[in-house]
Amino acid sequence: MSEYKELHRPQFHFTARENWLNDPNGLVFYNGLWHLFFQHNIEAPTWGKMWWGHAVSEDLLQWRQQKNALYPDEMGSMFSGSAVVDHHNTAGFGAGALLLFYTAAGMHAEPKAPFKQCLAFSQDGGQHWHKYNENPILDWIEAENRDPKVIWHERSGHWIMALYLDADRFCLLRSKNAKKWAPFQEITLTGDSECPDFFPLRDQDGHERWILAGGSGVYRVGRFDGQVFTPETEMMNFELGRNGYAAQSWSNAPNGRCVQISWMAGGRYPEMPFNQQMSIPVELTLVGSGTDVSLARWPVEELLSLRERSHVIETTTLDAEAPLIAPTKSKLFDLSFTVHKQAAPSLYMVVRGHPLWFDWVTGRLHIEPSGTHKVITDRPFIQLPNTPSLSVRLIIDKTSIEVFIDGGKLSASFCFLPDGYVYPLILHSYSGPQIIENFVVHEMRSIWP
Repeated sequence: MSEYKELHRPQFHFTARENWLNDPNGLVFYNGLWHLFFQHNIEAPTWGKMWWGHAVSEDLLQWRQQKNALYPDEMGSMFSGSAVVDHHNTAGFGAGALLLFYTAAGMHAEPKAPFKQCLAFSQDGGQHWHKYNENPILDWIEAENRDPKVIWHERSGHWIMALYLDADRFCLLRSKNAKKWAPFQEITLTGDSECPDFFPLRDQDGHERWILAGGSGVYRVGRFDGQVFTPETEMMNFELGRNGYAAQSWSNAPNGRCVQISWMAGGRYPEMPFNQQMSIPVELTLVGSGTDVSLARWPVEELLSLRERSHVIETTTLDAEAPLIAPTKSKLFDLSFTVHKQAAPSLYMVVRGHPLWFDWVTGRLHIEPSGTHKVITDRPFIQLPNTPSLSVRLIIDKTSIEVFIDGGKLSASFCFLPDGYVYPLILHSYSGPQIIENFVVHEMRSIWP
């Protein structure tokens, strides 16, 4: 079997060449390249001691794995963190140097030591990395404090770090030189933990808003002036799926884009040389304004380049005697349609032998786990909007289904293993008719030659 063509290898989602992968780290765009670092156990296809793996891409889809960027050292494993471009040479490594912020996880140090925050830098665009010789830049605060997310706040002229503390508590810190840090605010994201992300977006009125999010996708939208983050919304969640975790956004992205990627946690890849995968990169926007504002997520436009043959059914009526059988034998899809519920109680889909069930009575979408998937978040269903019709988009790879509803206002990530089937994609309506419009299946090509 040729490399990247194994039975359960995703064909347009990033996976490590071999062994274990989890959280995306150090996402930064620089000189035409999207850099993706990731938690990586180079010794086994299971979680363990961590390195930072490294991959680059021109289009967010076709990734080239590079040599590993960070190696475990006497301070411990290399846990999650972030990356920035130091345009103003604040750290003294040169204008345009790339800075990596990471947690040295003392659980793998000898003897065991507290978790501390550290810095590495590159002066050649990410080809070679050097750990700062005066690490740690931030000593232990409490518990297993970790996962520094660093951004530059132009108006105040400071670096801002969001850091996980313990339970569902996070803190914000600031620095002038990316080396010496002072905490200034503590924030709770109820029910979430780890892997903070902190970034600005414009709302529909053109006002700058700031989003603080945790590892499970819980977030709040508010204002930030460099001195204090003031939440203005209730807790919300941008990840409604069972397998989406540790989402991070790219820094220094071009053209004002805000692009995010997640670890699709808990997927199963039996007897494969690799383990775990990333999500499709998504573009983030804010919909609404004031306190009625929320995130929408949509697959990046680059994904359109992978479409091959397309099959279109403009309008059809489903009933018990007339299922919709997609005219394709492909295993890779970009599928979209609008469903008009009528009086039907449910819409039932089977994707490569795996069931999806839209229950219109309870307003829920159920995607059952296949086998004994280990999951980080227990989300048995997606609560759907109570509207007479619904727009749906599904991105389907070898072992994953990503759901985008109502233009991305609802989104969810699921892993699955295919089961036996006659048709790769079929829709049923067993107890009453309903209308399907603009049913479009794009067969997708692999990113691997």
